[in-house]
Amino acid sequence: MSIEPALVLPPDFRQSAAALRIARGVRRHLWALGMASVQELPLRNGRRADIAALGSRGEFWIVEIKSSVADYRADSKWPEYRTHCDRLYFATSPEVPADIFPMDAGLLIADGFGAEEMREAPLHPLVAATRKEMLVRFGRTTAVRLHILGDQAIEVAGF
Repeated sequence: MSIEPALVLPPDFRQSAAALRIARGVRRHLWALGMASVQELPLRNGRRADIAALGSRGEFWIVEIKSSVADYRADSKWPEYRTHCDRLYFATSPEVPADIFPMDAGLLIADGFGAEEMREAPLHPLVAATRKEMLVRFGRTTAVRLHILGDQAIEVAGF
């Protein structure tokens, strides 16, 4: 009987250890809600969503991770995510004050084990063409990443 090795994506060194812990907790929370998620989803506007989640009825959420007050204050690009999702959330750790985050976005407090929704994000339904584009982006990104896991010798330029 052979044991297959676990397939693991290579580490992504763009995020801090704190941001990675928050992402893990948020993704567990999303999974419990029945949503599939992917980290670092490229968007049409050149940005990358920290976490993009897809619900069973095609609803898209984007979760922007902020691991500290300085991280939040240094970022002014988050409004550009709103046109790519039905709901926009921020996620942070319990150590970061919740009152710094805008009220017109949802808020998740997370650690490495899970997350709690402190504020629901308002619904801003995507237009049909954007929803289709996001479905294609989500599908292609996850398929490419699964392909890389199964065949790590392939060229990945352009993805």
